Amino acid sequence: MARNKVTVVGAGNVGATTAQRIAEAGLADVVLVDIVEGLPQGKALDLAEAAPVVGHDARITGTNDYADTAGSDIVVVTSGLARQPGMSRDDLLAKNAGIVRSVVEQAVKQSPDAILIIVTNPLDAMCHVALQVSGFPRERVLGMAGVLDSARFRTFIAQELGVSVEDTHAFVLGGHGDTMVPLPRYSTVAGIPITELLSPERVRALCERTANGGAEVVALLKTGSAFYAPAASVFEMVESILLDRRRVLPCAVLLQGEFRTSDLFVGVPVVLGRGGLERVLEIPLTEEEQAAFDRSAGAVRELVAKLAAL
Repeated sequence: MARNKVTVVGAGNVGATTAQRIAEAGLADVVLVDIVEGLPQGKALDLAEAAPVVGHDARITGTNDYADTAGSDIVVVTSGLARQPGMSRDDLLAKNAGIVRSVVEQAVKQSPDAILIIVTNPLDAMCHVALQVSGFPRERVLGMAGVLDSARFRTFIAQELGVSVEDTHAFVLGGHGDTMVPLPRYSTVAGIPITELLSPERVRALCERTANGGAEVVALLKTGSAFYAPAASVFEMVESILLDRRRVLPCAVLLQGEFRTSDLFVGVPVVLGRGGLERVLEIPLTEEEQAAFDRSAGAVRELVAKLAAL
């Protein structure tokens, strides 16, 4: 039986680490694509040479030519400029929109049935670019943000309470940025809402730290941005799709009336299966939570308007 095929565009830290996780899990053959000559080839060769030690038989190839990506089940787009200290996600808008446009155009020519997972920032706006260029249905254009934001929230909850991260579950909705909406009421430790276990002040502090999670890593690293947790988050989505696991994961998808929002990519809980987005889980929000969600959606709408004006 032919193995699944996943293309990862962008052989930087996020792309290469994503390729490593997918290959080492034996989930799929991986093609690493980059415009820099030699970079994807070198990283792919290095990863392939780890295979005998790790013990997997997935093929990893590096290329500058999209012809090698033909017939991919999933295309992960990580290419683009990373955020520098002091740079807002919006500064990236024009530059990365051009990159994502060109990447998606070339990738979908070779893999017209693929599912696109967009990782490039500003995430929600880049999903609009990908949807527009690909002409794909909404089920096959997904943004990776909520899995990462929720993972950060879960990490902070586990550290705060001194419990296993495995027993923490968290929901972060909204745009991937400073306006994201962590939902403490739906965030639990072994089924117990954190609002029952922590004071409102501590809950608020954890929510704030989650919203600034990416910036915190950028500030510490001085050069570059987070990549281990983003790559692990992409892997979780890829696995749920390829194995048709139907995991409930927060992803950026095009809303069509859900959460009182239309024609906008915003992070919400979805069921991810072989067809990509299987369905949106519309959970009831309090007026306050809905207002925060609307504010977050508004910030995304502004970015999309800026995109249209470019």
